[in-house]
Amino acid sequence: MSDAAGNRVSLSGVPSGVGIAKAAKLSGLLTVTVAGVDTVMQAARDVTFAAGDRVAFVRAGGIWVAVCRLDTGTVADQPDNPPPPPPKPVTVTGTKVFTPVETRSYRSTVFVGWRGDNDDLYQGQYGGQGLHRGCAFYGSGPRSLAGATVTAASIKMRRKSSGGITAAQDTTLWLVTNKTRPSGAPTLTSSTDGPNLRWGQSTAVTIPTSWAQAMVDGTAGGLAIAASSPYVILDGRSHYSASFQLTVKWSRTT
Repeated sequence: MSDAAGNRVSLSGVPSGVGIAKAAKLSGLLTVTVAGVDTVMQAARDVTFAAGDRVAFVRAGGIWVAVCRLDTGTVADQPDNPPPPPPKPVTVTGTKVFTPVETRSYRSTVFVGWRGDNDDLYQGQYGGQGLHRGCAFYGSGPRSLAGATVTAASIKMRRKSSGGITAAQDTTLWLVTNKTRPSGAPTLTSSTDGPNLRWGQSTAVTIPTSWAQAMVDGTAGGLAIAASSPYVILDGRSHYSASFQLTVKWSRTT
């Protein structure tokens, strides 16, 4: 309990205020809730107060006096301590870079299986020596952002200064289900046009946010280049440390 000194306002220079009666007056005293604080006051002698009444009070010398009731009835559904409003959500944003745990190429014809002579990423085939799918696997890295929403994503690529013709050639990008290199063929799902690259050219290319989101959510784990033609070789991690480096911009609301 307290007096109303900390809850008063000034009307025409007279300290006064309004609160809600907790109950009827007892022995000339009335408990009034003012700004969430129960305050004991003197009650006007000839006024009948009831619980829920909106009460006007003034200060007379050093005494607070409830002087009258306001409105035509009690205040309905007025909690003494209304709950605070819920906190506003906070949105956190960030950028994270993921390096593939492995780059490697799979041949689906002729010399079927994963190439063991290098870790470059091949697309197409040369001289009937096998159709390639060049893959980059990210392991469990993207899962570190689980629960976040991907807002943008890109990868770095560099065409090798050999393989195919020197002039710029088209590439086709694929989303890969596998998070690490499987024993057999990789599982490729959706595709999109990749960059057009000449020998030795490097670039950063935007990938669909849904692809990066799938990796964050754990339903995908890698990327690939694959097409029947043209024949293109991209540098793997052994020759280009930034090969298929994945940059993800994300947000999370808490």
